[in-house]
Amino acid sequence: MKFVDAHIHLADDRYSQNVKEIVKEAKQLGVLGLVANAMDIQTSHKSLKLAKEHPNHVYAALGIHPWNTKNLAENEVQDTVDLILANAKNRQQVVAVGEIGLDATYSGNGEPTEIQMQVFHEMLSVAEKIELPVIIHSRGTTSQIVNMLPSYKIKKVLLHWFSQPHSILPTIVDRGYYITEGPPALFSGGIREVIRRIPLTKFMTETDGPVRFRGPFNGKLTTPSFIPDVVDAVAELKGREKSEVADQIFQNFVDFFELEGVRNKRHDEGTS
Repeated sequence: MKFVDAHIHLADDRYSQNVKEIVKEAKQLGVLGLVANAMDIQTSHKSLKLAKEHPNHVYAALGIHPWNTKNLAENEVQDTVDLILANAKNRQQVVAVGEIGLDATYSGNGEPTEIQMQVFHEMLSVAEKIELPVIIHSRGTTSQIVNMLPSYKIKKVLLHWFSQPHSILPTIVDRGYYITEGPPALFSGGIREVIRRIPLTKFMTETDGPVRFRGPFNGKLTTPSFIPDVVDAVAELKGREKSEVADQIFQNFVDFFELEGVRNKRHDEGTS
């Protein structure tokens, strides 16, 4: 079976000592596509470097996370935009603008800060300009973001770790947006309900590593090795065969990120 991790922070310092081993293990387990999501200009550079070091397996999403808008370096937003523009033509390495978005919990008053809004606008604008998909963080702001997005001509939208409100799922589906879910598929009632409701054709798997999880993953470093267990949970919730679910998610990954080169990859490529 072929699996994907559409959202992991491989450039995080917590992976720096063993990232090569993590990527190798992912291949051996059949996790044949990883999207390394950036958080700021430094991790954007690192994610791009990882994509170059692991061609046709690791792909980069470049951008500024809303959490990092409090501590922006001078010219960091423009430097990130310039980096995205400079690498936009290499669609086998840079596949999205991400992780970007808004977070109501980091402002202290339940609303995104003005600087979050400004940075999100800049990231959406560059994605619009070069026709790249966006990978969006939307904690406490999903409805606000979904209302904003029609103002931009964004090619494709992925709502990472979507949790609520469930009432907006029909709009997400109607718009053709995708969502990703990860290890909480095994133990979170809310996430399991989202998975039940979202069409499998608009769904992908993620880990969001190095974020740590409870349940069967308690105390473990989060790696793409968790993905087969996530697919098991999705198959159970959908009442489908695991192989059928894995194939559909892999197809979604190829279609969303336009990665024709990985469509015919074999699991055994990573075991040699």
